[in-house]
Amino acid sequence: MAPLHEPLGDRLRREPRVWLVTGAAGFIGSNLVHHLLALGQRVVGLDNFATGHRRNLGGLPERAFRFIEGDIRELAVCRAACEGVDHVLHQAALGSVPRSLKDPLLSHQANVDGMVNMLLAARDAKVRRFVYASSSSVYGDHPALPKVEENIGKPLSPYAATKRVDEIYGRIFLDAYGLETIGMRYFNVFGRRQDPEGPYAAVIPKWTAALLWGKPCVIYGDGETSRDFCYVENVIQANLLAALAESSSGAVGEVFNIAVGARTTLNELFRMIRERLARSEPPLASVEPRYEGFRPGDIRHSEADIGKARRLLGYEPTHTAAQGLDETMEWYVATARSTAA
Repeated sequence: MAPLHEPLGDRLRREPRVWLVTGAAGFIGSNLVHHLLALGQRVVGLDNFATGHRRNLGGLPERAFRFIEGDIRELAVCRAACEGVDHVLHQAALGSVPRSLKDPLLSHQANVDGMVNMLLAARDAKVRRFVYASSSSVYGDHPALPKVEENIGKPLSPYAATKRVDEIYGRIFLDAYGLETIGMRYFNVFGRRQDPEGPYAAVIPKWTAALLWGKPCVIYGDGETSRDFCYVENVIQANLLAALAESSSGAVGEVFNIAVGARTTLNELFRMIRERLARSEPPLASVEPRYEGFRPGDIRHSEADIGKARRLLGYEPTHTAAQGLDETMEWYVATARSTAA
């Protein structure tokens, strides 16, 4: 591996590359785009705006950023996006367990067919490294905590199945074609630019928006369901470490848990969000959630063992869930105020 004491930013400024970020207008993708451009990199963004937003890419420098509006389900689009690219950060997907249960075919087409198209295009363009988003959902019904990469269970949703298939294809393209791939099993990522709108919005932006706009916050189940909530800055770090890891590091072809390594219950999470928002909106301190039945396909508890990412990537979370919420709530409050102005 590159020396871990060498800051990633310094290395990239000295050795600029060309990066393709798929899902560039989405939550994680747009954060990666902005971060890479701030480090002096050239970036190609690809998105079809199925779930992403043009506002996430506003004000970016045209000299360093090229955007392609297109769909990863079309191989020709993927080939055009990969031309001249050194590293691919493949974030494009249709997330959400409930969405996949409602329309499993669409989830398969976006998450599996799209992944294979991107792998083919990256292979043929001789991309140096292909880093892709997987998910903690692949652990399925495996009961052990914390979750260790080598021990997975039966998938509990079409979405989980698509992400497991992605991991299999990632390894096959390394073994069969020599394309260097690394998978990121994200655990409940949150942060700025995460969309609070729509029926499949993630819990943190959804509750935040509901509290700010005086709508009910719904907790499915008894609120003791727990997750390993991971701030987006940790995910950015992990993607760059994976992209820059030496081929001899032992990381190539592997999948890694990307999380904090600690659990937060939904009841705790609600109180943490409410407390932070109440600093600027005191009446929110007395708001209580509404409880409804458990949702099908949801796992009860999730917590990551991040030892493998620490050993092979040099990954070390810079933000706990609480620290990430501090920054995230500031962003949502500022955004809500600018929207209302």
